[in-house]
Amino acid sequence: MHKIKVWDGFIRSFHWLLVIAIATLYFSAEEGMMELHFVAGFFTLALLLTRLIWGVIGSKTAKLTALIHSPRAVLKSLQHGDAKLGHGAAGSYMVIAFFILLLVQLLSGLMTTDDILTDGPLVEYASSQVVEWAGWVHHNNFDLLFYAIILHVAAIVIYRLKGKKLVKAMVTGYADKEDRGSEIKVTKSPWLAVVIFVLLLAGLMVTWGSEPLSYLFS
Repeated sequence: MHKIKVWDGFIRSFHWLLVIAIATLYFSAEEGMMELHFVAGFFTLALLLTRLIWGVIGSKTAKLTALIHSPRAVLKSLQHGDAKLGHGAAGSYMVIAFFILLLVQLLSGLMTTDDILTDGPLVEYASSQVVEWAGWVHHNNFDLLFYAIILHVAAIVIYRLKGKKLVKAMVTGYADKEDRGSEIKVTKSPWLAVVIFVLLLAGLMVTWGSEPLSYLFS
């Protein structure tokens, strides 16, 4: 057995920043802190868009194509484990589900209003029926996202009991693999992803986030 770098710096940062962002979104919504909620939403949207772009141009284990597996491969992974680098077949389905749920949550939030003080930046461009539907989706989709998070945590615990240290790998970037004779490089430098994220975040904040930001720091 030897260690091999499986996750690049951006993927690891994305994972933990997303945890913080979702917690902030939930807390700010519950406490009625809508300016913070919108800023956290724009941050999360920039983070997710960068992850999807990195899934095209980034590291081998970050590729979106690496998440595509047949149902047979998923069953085999659940029964016998998965020796592949990066996300296993079963885990890949969970990642895809997270991407979809997050996109739905973020995009619906852009068209949601509380009919009192706070409107999403796309409310003015949508019909009242669309805005009402987006609000319903935004509220109910979070329940699905919450259940997906619980399932994800449960899976991590189960894998840990089986000796697979998923959390440690997502912190250090390295995983224990059987000796392959030579080091296999599957990761890229994360700096391009960082630049893309900064540009996307800056664009969102300049376009939509200047008002909630000014309120937060006033």
